[in-house]
Amino acid sequence: MRLLFLGDIVGRSGRAAVMETLPDLRRRLRIDCAIVNAENAAGGFGVTPEIVQGLIQAGADCITTGNHAFDQKDSVSLYEHERRLLRPANFPPGVPGFGQALIETQSGQRVLVVNLMGRIFMDPLDDPFQAIDKALDACPLGLAADAIVVDIHAEATSEKMAMGHYCDGRASLVVGTHSHIPTADAQILPGGTAYQTDAGACADYDSVIGMEKPEPLVRFIRRMGAGKYQPAAGPATVCGVLVETDARTGRAIRIEPVRVGGRLKTSLPEGF
Repeated sequence: MRLLFLGDIVGRSGRAAVMETLPDLRRRLRIDCAIVNAENAAGGFGVTPEIVQGLIQAGADCITTGNHAFDQKDSVSLYEHERRLLRPANFPPGVPGFGQALIETQSGQRVLVVNLMGRIFMDPLDDPFQAIDKALDACPLGLAADAIVVDIHAEATSEKMAMGHYCDGRASLVVGTHSHIPTADAQILPGGTAYQTDAGACADYDSVIGMEKPEPLVRFIRRMGAGKYQPAAGPATVCGVLVETDARTGRAIRIEPVRVGGRLKTSLPEGF
C-alpha cells in the first residue's frame, strides 16, 4: 500500500498549494490513502467546515490536527460528526470528536489513523503513550488494520523519536508535526515502522514557520507583541512523506520525503 502524509497546512497559501497539488500527487504516485494535518489551515489557527470539505474533495482521506484543533468556534461541532477529521486522542474525556479513524481505501484496505499530541512544552494533556497503546491494542497492525499511521503533534524532537521507537513494529508510519520544518531523518526503524521527526509544513517558507516575518521578529527582539500573527502569503511548498508498506505485514518497506513547489528544493520519489 502507498500512504501519503502531508504536514501542517498553514493559511490560504498552504491550502491552495495542497488543493492544487494533492490530486496530481495521488495520480502520479498511485496513492492508496492520503492524510493531511490541517490544524493551521484557517488563518494559521484551526480549521473550518469549508476547509475540511475542500481538502476532502481534493483527495484527503483523513485530516489530523493538534493544539489549534478547536481555535475556530464553528468547527467544534464538526469534530462530532465528521469522522475523517481528528483531534488528538489524548485530549481528556468528554472533549468533542475522535482521536482515531479507520479509513477504508477504494480497494477495500483498512488504514488506521491515530492523532496524538505531545506534552513537552505543550498543553498538559493525557499521556500519549497510554493513548497509543489503547488504539493499537484495539486495532492491531496486520489483523484489524492493513496499515497504521500515527501523527505525533509535538514540540520536542525527543518525544517524537520516543513515540516512533515505542510504536516500532506496531505501526506503518509514525510522523511528527507541529515544528513546521521538514527534518532529514526519514528512515525505517528496526521493527519495520517508517519514521520522520517532522513532515514539515505546507506553507510559504519565506516566513517564520509559516507566519509573516515582522510579528515573530518583534516578539523575539522586544519580548512583546505588536500585533497578530498572519500566515505568509507567498507560494507554498507542499511537504510530507510517502510510505510503501508490505501487503502481508503492513510494515514499511520504503519511506521517501515529498516536497513540491515554493522555495524549497523539490523532492519526489523515483521508481514509484
